[in-house]
Amino acid sequence: MIQKAATPSESLWLRIERRIHELGDEDLSESRLESTIQRLASEFDANGMNFSRQAGHMLLLRAAMRARQEVGHSFLQDFEKAVSSLNLDEVADIRAATVKVVESVGQTWPKLKLADRRSDVRDIVKKARLNLLVTKARELGGDDGVRYLLEVGLEPKVITRSLEITDDEFARVKSAVEAERAERGRVTDLLQEVAEKPESERIKHLISHDVADPLILDMAGIDQSTLENVKQTMAEELAEQRRKAEEEAARKKAEAEGPPLEEIPDDQMLEYIESIREILEFSDVADEIRTMCEQSNIPKCLIDVTVSTPDKLDELEAKAGG
Repeated sequence: MIQKAATPSESLWLRIERRIHELGDEDLSESRLESTIQRLASEFDANGMNFSRQAGHMLLLRAAMRARQEVGHSFLQDFEKAVSSLNLDEVADIRAATVKVVESVGQTWPKLKLADRRSDVRDIVKKARLNLLVTKARELGGDDGVRYLLEVGLEPKVITRSLEITDDEFARVKSAVEAERAERGRVTDLLQEVAEKPESERIKHLISHDVADPLILDMAGIDQSTLENVKQTMAEELAEQRRKAEEEAARKKAEAEGPPLEEIPDDQMLEYIESIREILEFSDVADEIRTMCEQSNIPKCLIDVTVSTPDKLDELEAKAGG
């Protein structure tokens, strides 16, 4: 992870440690220590750093070489182990993870606790976090991996580059994630509307507003059996509402149509027939007759007789008249 070629922007102390890491034990023997120091200084000079003429640089190199000689192994060996041991939970807090690495490695390498080195450690921890996140995303694979990196807040360019996907692929997943976030926001508002209601009422509220089952389970904090019980209760309530509505509709229809022929009292029958005969004087068109009869509150059974078999009116009239 850390054993890579130094970059021009990397801090000098870390570049020195990288080069020391490459040395063999024989290079650090007391008899060869000074010559090794001079050789490394010359290498840095060759890289345009004017190293050997900078007293501060040489002091830094000598101190690092002495520390390597005293400890018996390279700084990077301990440092890389400490950084590599970090997990996703730990790197979620960059500051805490940085402190952990510094305190752990600093017991053997005290200079790591210097303020100017701490910022470098923080940058390396950030890179370690990115590597861990990308590794997790690759394990998830496909859209799930992209979703994961979006959720942890990585920049779009970092995601597309890290997962080697196109901008169009990223945009498609991002659009879906934003839609899901908007839906979760809507559900949050719906739950707030019924926050003081019993659990069953909150669930009913979500179902009646077309919230998908998985989201209800997640955001309402219930299990599948509870959801199914509420759905069953709602189905029963709906069936009862439908039954009552049908009964009411039938009642209103019967009320509007009036009683059947055999239930109409004789005196009312005569009044209805008299009204019908007056209507028949105005029109002989079936639809017009029916409309005028309905406006006069004449029972439907008599209207049907008038339109279909008007001659039967005489028979009904005679029967009612005794």
